[in-house]
Amino acid sequence: MAIMKTVILMVLSQIVSGSVNIFYKIAVADGMKVQIMVFYRLVFATAFMVPLAFIMERKRRPRLTWTILLQGVINGFLGAALGSNLLAESLIFTTTTFSSAMSNLTPAVTLIMAVILRMESLDMHRLGGKAKLLGTLLGIGGALVLNLYKGVKITLPHLNIHLLHTPNATATTAQWTAHGNIWGSLLAFLSCVSYASWLIFQGKMRQRYPMYSSTALMCFCGAIQAGIYAFIRERDSSAWNLGWNIRLFTPAYSGIASSGLGVTIIAWCTKLKGPLYVSSFYPLSLVFVAIVGTIVLPEELHLGSIVGSIFIVIGLYVVLWGKAQERVADPEALKRNENGVIEIISFAGVNQATAAVVPEFKTDDQILPKSAAANQEA
Repeated sequence: MAIMKTVILMVLSQIVSGSVNIFYKIAVADGMKVQIMVFYRLVFATAFMVPLAFIMERKRRPRLTWTILLQGVINGFLGAALGSNLLAESLIFTTTTFSSAMSNLTPAVTLIMAVILRMESLDMHRLGGKAKLLGTLLGIGGALVLNLYKGVKITLPHLNIHLLHTPNATATTAQWTAHGNIWGSLLAFLSCVSYASWLIFQGKMRQRYPMYSSTALMCFCGAIQAGIYAFIRERDSSAWNLGWNIRLFTPAYSGIASSGLGVTIIAWCTKLKGPLYVSSFYPLSLVFVAIVGTIVLPEELHLGSIVGSIFIVIGLYVVLWGKAQERVADPEALKRNENGVIEIISFAGVNQATAAVVPEFKTDDQILPKSAAANQEA
């Protein structure tokens, strides 16, 4: 029964995650500025995560120090404000399918950065190291196919739900034609770099501060940073009005359902089944977006998108398999891990911009307040 619960919850979480890109697209077509949309999303995520962190971790949350606060500011910038803005901006110039496919490159980018920073090893004498390298190359090859090869058009049934038939949709389409996928591809790739940097950096914070509290702090800091950026980009007060329409629904849905509930679901499923199991579901979001985006949005699905996405997904699974092989070969690695990179690379759900990784090794002795630790020893 527990297995079915985790499967159902992970499938639902990926449907929610994938639908965020579609709602982003609709909100932009309605005239909403992506910078303002990201700001409101983080506000809603903060409003959800703060009470959750207070309830779930009130007995084991240590005192907030300046070091933890600084880490929260950096995590908020990389994993929330910057990454979310880059991803949302890329949706203006590319399709939802393309953006979702590029998001699955994050584990490969994270691996490359971790190896460069000597936080992760790439032992080519072992099967796991070879698999990680092969998976990374497959992911990069898939990204190149997405950008360079279009191929024949794939026709899917259309429901004639004209969600983007607004005056702003015409302007957006013109941007696609003028710039092609170059600018959108660059923004999507930079969002992967931003998220990869966050995933590497937040491992340190996770050892000092419990998951829900660190995520709430990241959302709060990210909301402030995103708000400042949005205010610089858009001074017209009318652009900040939400109203009872898609402009309110999109940030509320993405902040509460994706960033808020998504964190809870991922945390619970990871605790039960482990990060590799959870990561294996993330390509479902790409499949959902490819089908629904083509049916309900005026987006075309081409052979190049399918082939490139398949390469990226296969590369993701090969990297995950390589990590699993390393764990089997060296089960003591988790105990020696000081930065959480093993778990971080297993995490690919970047569409949940504020989702957190739950390490498999125990850190309760590191995050308990001193008073609680003293009571435990007594």
